Amino acid sequence: MFSLKKILRLLLVAAVFLAADLWFFSTIKKSFAEITLADQKQLVAAISRSVPLAEEDIRPWLETAARDYDQLAILYIRGVPGFTDLELYSLSDGLAEFFRQSESDEEFATGLDHALYLEPYFSTRTYTVGESRGRLVFSPVINETRDDIDGVLMFLLTEGAAGRFGRLLDLFALGAFLIFVVLYGIAQFLREPMVGYVVLALFLVVGIFVAFPLFEALRLTFMTGGRLSLETWKTIIGNLQYLQALWGSVRLGVLTASFSTVVGFLFAFAVTRTTIRGKGFLTAMATLPVISPPFSLTLSIILLAGNNGLITRQLLNLTGFSIYGLGGLALVQTIGMFPIAFLTLSGVLQGIDSTVEEAALDLNASRTATFLKVTLPLAMPGVLSSWLLVFTNSLADFANPLLLAGSYRVLSVEAYIEVTGMSRLGNGAALSILLLLPTLSAFFAQRYWVSRKSFVTVTGKPSGRLANLVATPVRVALASVIGLIVAGILGLYGTIVAGCFVKNWGIDYTFTLENIVEALQRGRDALLSTVTLAAIATPLAGLLAMIAAVILVRKSFPGKRLLEGLIMTPFAIPGTLIGIAYILAFNKAPFLLVGTGAIIVINYIIRELPVGMEGGVATLRQIDPAIEEAAADLGADPARVFRQIVLPLIRPAFISSMSYTFVRSMTAVSAIIFLISARWYHLTVLIYNFSENIRFGLASVLSTTLIIIVLAVFGLMRLLVRQSGHLVKTVSV
Repeated sequence: MFSLKKILRLLLVAAVFLAADLWFFSTIKKSFAEITLADQKQLVAAISRSVPLAEEDIRPWLETAARDYDQLAILYIRGVPGFTDLELYSLSDGLAEFFRQSESDEEFATGLDHALYLEPYFSTRTYTVGESRGRLVFSPVINETRDDIDGVLMFLLTEGAAGRFGRLLDLFALGAFLIFVVLYGIAQFLREPMVGYVVLALFLVVGIFVAFPLFEALRLTFMTGGRLSLETWKTIIGNLQYLQALWGSVRLGVLTASFSTVVGFLFAFAVTRTTIRGKGFLTAMATLPVISPPFSLTLSIILLAGNNGLITRQLLNLTGFSIYGLGGLALVQTIGMFPIAFLTLSGVLQGIDSTVEEAALDLNASRTATFLKVTLPLAMPGVLSSWLLVFTNSLADFANPLLLAGSYRVLSVEAYIEVTGMSRLGNGAALSILLLLPTLSAFFAQRYWVSRKSFVTVTGKPSGRLANLVATPVRVALASVIGLIVAGILGLYGTIVAGCFVKNWGIDYTFTLENIVEALQRGRDALLSTVTLAAIATPLAGLLAMIAAVILVRKSFPGKRLLEGLIMTPFAIPGTLIGIAYILAFNKAPFLLVGTGAIIVINYIIRELPVGMEGGVATLRQIDPAIEEAAADLGADPARVFRQIVLPLIRPAFISSMSYTFVRSMTAVSAIIFLISARWYHLTVLIYNFSENIRFGLASVLSTTLIIIVLAVFGLMRLLVRQSGHLVKTVSV
């Protein structure tokens, strides 16, 4: 692989490229410098001709010039140097003092001498005056007869855009050289150069769009006034309000995770381990909340149980009841997030080898004892994973608390207010980072507990049947509880639909179609932007996820664990932190993306990449690598193997990844609310604005529209990807 000949060839080619690279960019810099110098000469000459004759007009003229030309600091030296007394006029005492101290300097003497001969002079050195740094320019102020001077103007010409452009060219030159050396080195030394290129591209993607933004956010929390400081963290930790909000987030997360895991387990157990009827319908109901807009359930709760709700005011006329606060938030988040637990636990319960349970039943263990001592312990890793996932999502959620928290404080909302209301990005970033503490603590506690126990069942050929652990009375009770939950879900979504046709919910329940017309007119641009951006992100995210999965499963390379960790990072951090980090990282050159649609698309892709990649990894591990090896032995290159062999085999995971990205992009809010602009708006943010302004009819119409679009895509996904018949297990009666 490595040889002296290849190394010498690399050094020679790199040297040739470096010479060409330096010549190319230096030529551009030189041409730009010449153009800039010509413009500066014209500017200096124009300012010199505008100097007033009367002494009382000099200071107003300096003030006007400073306002019009902020890249210049001007000192007017009135008189003829070396022949008359000199009077100094400047808005900056520092510039006048700098002239007095440096008047004997050789370059100053040269500049004044040029001015005496009616010629401007641009210094070859850069000078620092106070906090400004730039080149000095000496320009003569010619008298009316055009044969002598009345004085000399000394300018401190700061770098401005020209200096930044020069540094940017230097950066591009260095980047071009490094990219060429890396790409050529990969082609020279790796057996599969294409794999090296893909790994490099993946590292660049996660480096720029994951590591760099998070570094910028973390760096800002340690900077005050451009200097390293701990003031931001002292303010955050020393503020009782923020600590109360942190405790509020943790308490809400614990309640939501616990309730959601219980409800999700009930649904998953009923669907996978009982003979209950209507499993397809139950699965649809259990996944509906996760694919609907985050505000939809909150909107329903407000319409039903708010201050002017249908139940609280119209039916029961309750006066001391309030849905706002911890109770309402826990209810809404539980209904909205239990599908996460359901989806996780369904696979876990389906995958448990039933021969262990059958053995317990054959040894005269009761169904209850078998469930408590065999099934539940084996499912415990899935239960803990579900709890952790819901807990993380609850901490990161601020869509529901924005509308339903009332006086109850949560940290995600505090971070949002700090950024959008107070314009304190440092405080917002620090609060978002603070949210990571309970998340990471729960994660490591879960990993520690699971690692201490064994949950592996070693069997022969797995059974195609699942043991029935539920007696008829228990099954009826389970069906009743699940039926009540499903009825509640249908009631909440039915309320959203009903809200579309009510003139003014809580006041006037007259039937109307005006809400539909007005909402679609006002939300047309936001709907078009949302669908367009989601449609652009969907195939890109799906393809990138599958490429990452193939590389991580099938290839070995240095930094593999690091790459996997960086790809998975966005899944573990709050959306508010991602939104703030993107604002900090991409609002300046060379990555000026804030305000564009590109930053929203990138956020969609990076945010949902971990889920798509994990699906691809799970699918690839079920495929024998010998298929790909056979194709390679027949002469297929890696790109062709991926395109014609791997991608068709992982088609279900690929389509699921794209569908998931589309669904999540359409219903996103946490990071998107920081990244939207007048040109690229998002429908969920518009729904929130309508809800906040008590335009519930308009919010209901847009929520219903969004649900219809998402359900259509989700239904198409279910049609395209069906479970293989040989993987289906039946429950023995």
